Amino acid sequence: MTTTESVRNTVAIVLPAMGAHSETAFEPATRPTMYFIGVTTGKSSIMAVFPKWAEHLGLGAVAIRGIDCKWHDDPAVYRRVVSFIKSDPLSLGALVTTHKIDLLAACHDLFDELDSSAQLLGEVSGISKRQGDRGSKAQTLLCGHAKDPLTSGLSLEAFLPERHWERTGADALILGAGGSSIALSCALLDPKHGGNVPRRLFVTDRSPGRLREIEAIHKRLGASIPVEYIHAARPEENDSVVARLAPHSLVANATGLGKDAPGSPLTDAAMFPEHGLAWDFNYRGDLLFLTQARRQAGMRRLHVEDGWVYFLHGWTRVMAEVFHIDIPARGPGFEQLSDIAANVRT
Repeated sequence: MTTTESVRNTVAIVLPAMGAHSETAFEPATRPTMYFIGVTTGKSSIMAVFPKWAEHLGLGAVAIRGIDCKWHDDPAVYRRVVSFIKSDPLSLGALVTTHKIDLLAACHDLFDELDSSAQLLGEVSGISKRQGDRGSKAQTLLCGHAKDPLTSGLSLEAFLPERHWERTGADALILGAGGSSIALSCALLDPKHGGNVPRRLFVTDRSPGRLREIEAIHKRLGASIPVEYIHAARPEENDSVVARLAPHSLVANATGLGKDAPGSPLTDAAMFPEHGLAWDFNYRGDLLFLTQARRQAGMRRLHVEDGWVYFLHGWTRVMAEVFHIDIPARGPGFEQLSDIAANVRT
């Protein structure tokens, strides 16, 4: 397969409104295909990166296609997407962004297996298939994975100083309470860290329902540190939470604002904590949060991180499941994939 042949198959499918002819949106795959379920998939760097990675990994004549759904789309849309992937032989799986929680809520019964993280978090970031037995019959099983706790942890590990929380007594603030926020909070609260955890964790969101969901998950995990859940309907309310943070604290934008929708969860008046860590989960879009942090980087002595490494880990972990291959998460093998992606980054 040439790169050109693969790129021809990276067009995004923009789903029409639900209606009598909406089932015609999908055509059966003509080669092994992985899907990207998001909002603006055609703008993602993965459309240029995937063919290069596929060639490097020896995947052969495979393709990627984007499927664009609206934020909090009609459950019937998600069911149509997942049902198509499940029934089409050459559709091997998908990576899911933005819709992780909504998609699983709408399609729970369509999955034959969910990994333990998907069951705990109530979300799927990856969809794959495997051959297995259901009763007395051998058949293809549809599997749902929640990879974000792993990928969030790997991405944070890449820039967080060693023993950061123990040494500094810093807090962590996660802006947003959706799937990415739940995953990051679970990575921060993982018992494997022992005493190296934030002094306090703050989670804000515009939706009280989302806050209740993440709080319930933390209770099941048995959070070992104080966690405060704050309904912040306006950016100014997030500014107030930022002002409460200790020096060296982490502020993470996991809202989707700046990529899937324009803007930032903070106003320009927000003051980041001195020596703080500002992490935007986005790497494309208007990236206003990232711009706000960079303006203060010198004055407040911030470390500012975008979502590029998170993007790399997110895709490689799901690709490993979809194509049933081993892809390294660290070391020279991962660095090779990172370099390939950087050379075609859009």
